[in-house]
Amino acid sequence: MEHSDSYSASRFSSNLLANLERLGGQRLCTEEQPINQRLEWLKEVIGREYANVDVGTPDQASLYNDMLIYPWQQGLRLSPIRSNAITIERLPKEPEHVSQDCYFGVLLTEGQYKLEQGGREVFLKPGEMTIYDATEPHRVTTPGPFSKVLISIPRFLLDERIANISRLTATKLSTEHGAGAITASMISSTINQLELLDEAVFQALSEPVLELFTLSLFEVVGKTKQMSRYRSQALIRVKQFIACNLTSTGLKADVIASALGLSVRYINNLFNKEGTSLMRYLTQQRLARSRHYLASALYHHLSITELAMQSGFTNMAHFSRAFRQAYGMSPRAYRYHCQNQPEN
Repeated sequence: MEHSDSYSASRFSSNLLANLERLGGQRLCTEEQPINQRLEWLKEVIGREYANVDVGTPDQASLYNDMLIYPWQQGLRLSPIRSNAITIERLPKEPEHVSQDCYFGVLLTEGQYKLEQGGREVFLKPGEMTIYDATEPHRVTTPGPFSKVLISIPRFLLDERIANISRLTATKLSTEHGAGAITASMISSTINQLELLDEAVFQALSEPVLELFTLSLFEVVGKTKQMSRYRSQALIRVKQFIACNLTSTGLKADVIASALGLSVRYINNLFNKEGTSLMRYLTQQRLARSRHYLASALYHHLSITELAMQSGFTNMAHFSRAFRQAYGMSPRAYRYHCQNQPEN
């Protein structure tokens, strides 16, 4: 069967393939495997070479993935990749090889590319770049044929240059101007000039590419600092709104987002920086309110059900389970404990 919208008939150029052995590279392509074995083979290869993942494809018959892997100095690797539509999702499994403990820099050269990590998502167009952590949960989705250049960067090389890189993953690195534009151009030029580069020159290029990529990340750090004040103010607004409306049983994620003119996704991204989510924070605040009511003599005349409802809970079974999980005892036991504390 032919697939006119696929890359299976459009291989890497003969010049690129001819330089693999000379530069110490390797090729891993699904076309070298039986059709009914390609999906499992690709999972195994990506798991070995990059990260432990699950792989999905709209049509297994059209599965096509072609990877060239060139080793670089200091453990870096340069990988031009061509593929049909595919979904790649990181499995909750620890890296099996030291080479997997790395960051991936991505330069999209054709097609469309979506990356999700750390509560963020980025959509790339050709010529755009991003970065993600190979060891953390992530999801890559491509709706059609695409090609990219993947740069594997050992974790220690970036961590010693930039602090807290997790705040930069799944963000777009500008390639229209500045260091990002130079970085993207140099990566593309390196790929295009492989046939003219001897091994020594090719290896020497890894350091300037790494330094340029680092500078591209620093540009994003600057923009992140400019945005941090706005994000901090937005988070304060969300928390204030929750505090003022905590007793409302209709206080849901979409209600909060609509009232503040923000999206649920954006609000969750704000709370993600604090290691929680909007609804978890809301539940924590309701539990804290109910705990205060149960401990206070001012509310002894109210039943536990009434106190739970005044804290915004409507499901008593859920309230009891959540309270016990948070405080180690049932609401009734907690109230009894507080009432029978000896006076000083």
